[in-house]
Amino acid sequence: MKRLFDFIVSFIALIMLSPVIGVVALLIRKKIGSPVLFKQPRPGLHGEVFHVYKFRTMTDERDVHGELLPDAVRLTKFGQLLRKLSLDELPQLWNVLKGDMSFVGPRPLLVEYLPLYNERQAHRHNVRPGITGWAQVNGRNAISWEQKFEYDVWYVENKSLWLDFKILLLTVKKVFVSEGISQEGQATMEKFRGSE
Repeated sequence: MKRLFDFIVSFIALIMLSPVIGVVALLIRKKIGSPVLFKQPRPGLHGEVFHVYKFRTMTDERDVHGELLPDAVRLTKFGQLLRKLSLDELPQLWNVLKGDMSFVGPRPLLVEYLPLYNERQAHRHNVRPGITGWAQVNGRNAISWEQKFEYDVWYVENKSLWLDFKILLLTVKKVFVSEGISQEGQATMEKFRGSE
């Protein structure tokens, strides 16, 4: 049922939101540059790697050694607005349609984090990752990694269609009040380095 819901709703959403997606893409091209999409490998169900798509919110500015500058420097004001309104997430509808992701589930994080999870935290990969999730509606990037993973595993252990609908409704509220977009003192959130 969940996969059928994801497929039907993402298909309809991609059609209905195509004008919005087109306008956002044009604005990114003008204000930030090409490419307009950010593509990155992320672990999905059972840790299998797929490419997640998001709208680009940062520049590719580098230092004299060719290394990317910190996120806080590269994140543009327009990019901040896209994140505040969660418009940068729209291309993930394609990931949901393909079956890489679901609307609701633990957020897909970096591949480099895979060996850092403890046994309990690794259970977050027992379901498809989501555009939104229980951790997103309970603090998003303003909570610690450990708390975020605890919320992720709680979702895996208690998942249901009713819980998914509740999370989707709470997500709409979070977008309007713009809570937890970034960790204090960070452009987004500091890297996960493993739990003690």
